Formats: sequence, structure tokens, C-alpha cells
Amino acid sequence: MGYFCIVPAATVIVSTYNQPEWLRKTLWSLEVQDSRDFEVVIADDGSGQATAELITEAAQRAKFPLRHVWHEDTGFRKTEILNRAIQDSQSDYLIFTDGDCLLRRDFVATHLKRRRPGHFLSGGYYKLVRDVSERVTRSDIVAQRCFDTEWLHAAGQPSSLKDLKLTRKPWLAGALNRLTPTRPTWNGHNASTWKAAIVAANGFDTRMKYGGEDREFGDRLLHAGLRAVQIRYSAICVHLDHDRGYVTPEMVAANRKIWDRTRQEKRQRTAYGITSE
Repeated sequence: MGYFCIVPAATVIVSTYNQPEWLRKTLWSLEVQDSRDFEVVIADDGSGQATAELITEAAQRAKFPLRHVWHEDTGFRKTEILNRAIQDSQSDYLIFTDGDCLLRRDFVATHLKRRRPGHFLSGGYYKLVRDVSERVTRSDIVAQRCFDTEWLHAAGQPSSLKDLKLTRKPWLAGALNRLTPTRPTWNGHNASTWKAAIVAANGFDTRMKYGGEDREFGDRLLHAGLRAVQIRYSAICVHLDHDRGYVTPEMVAANRKIWDRTRQEKRQRTAYGITSE
């Protein structure tokens, strides 16, 4: 085990649910980060034994503190386990991503470099097709080939304008961050802010299932006066493809009602969050 600070500069919260092979790749990408000043908390929405064994194995070799926060699988309760992970975090700055994402080696360093009081950072992702997602190996992550467009195209990834999301040129990334018409929002796969701001908002609304739960949370941060900063071309996150059989139209519609009310009433805090009010 390498040396690390008692209180690291950041906590990376990684959400997961029964995708151990994808989570393994996410953890590989965290192991090769340029910054070592972080801890990792896995927010596990009820995965089985394979995921638990994977995390135990990863914790033994990791050069950062790695903890597993888990609850029983009784349906989609990602917001609840995220709130528990927030409580478990030791840092005052929290970075969020998902256990189906590959994080370029400067991902954590970029979030730390760009953090500012009174702001949250909004990143995006570059989505791989299924065949390429499965093809990526540990050596590809260590060598960072999976963030190189030429290698990806040779592996079967279609070429598109979205390839710009993988630029390695800081000047171009900065220009694209400024010019993109996409509004910076809270995105669970690639976003960060101060723990104090998250606690003030009472975390994620536990009534919400899949569909808009991140955006609703981000709107509460904005209502509280935080400003969103666009870093979608600077903090690089590659998304692995997978099915989403847990999503239903009813789930999305129910979330939409909660989100609409948050925006209409300019709510800064939920009564159904880290603490129940």
C-alpha cells in the first residue's frame, strides 16, 4: 500500500449495480490516476457476491483508500446508497462517477484543479459501442489507448464529431468548453462539488428512481447560489455500453413530477434526502 494523506483532497464516489466486469475496468482507470490524493467509496445498490469479491481484491492492491457501501437489493435505490456514500466520505470535496466509466488518467487532477468555492463542475462522457466496451483490457487502460481516437476507430468505434470529446489539447478543450451549446448540469457520471454544499441540499432525493435524479439535485445546487462550470472537454470519461432493463416509463414520469416541482418552487433542499425531514 502506498502512502496517502489521512484526509485526502477528494473522495471519488462510484455508483454500481451488478456490473462487476465494468466496475473492474473503472477501478483500473482509478489506479493509474496522475493524482494520488483521493479515496474511493463504492456506492453499491445491492450487487451480488461477485462485486463484493472484486472490491475486496481491488482494495488489497489499491494505492488509495477504497471502501464499499452496500445495501440490500430491493429495487432501484441509487439515490439512497449515494447519500450513504456521501456520509461515509472523508474529504470535503466529492467527485461522482459511475462503475461503467473509464476515467482518463488526469480525471481526478482536473476536477481538483478546476474546483472553486461556490461552484460545481459539470463533465460529460464519450460512449463506446458494446464490442469496443468489451474489448478494452487493463493494458489498454494503463497505456491510455482507450482514450485515443485512432485506436478506438481501429477497434471498431465509429468516427464522429463526438471524437472531439477526447481531445488531449488543453487549448482546444478550453475553447470547446466555452463554445459548446450544452448547458452545464449535474451529471452523475462526471461531476463534483464541495461536500458542504451537498449536505446543505440534503443530498439526493430518495423518492426518485432512474431518470432526472441527477439533474434535480443539480437544480437545487443552482437555486442555492452555486454556479455550474463546464468541463466536458477537460475531464475525460469514457462510458461503457450496457443494457438498462431497470428503466420504466412510470419511473421516469414520477421523477419528472418531483423535478418540475423543484424548479417551480426554486427548492434548495429536499426533505427526503440524507436526513428525513
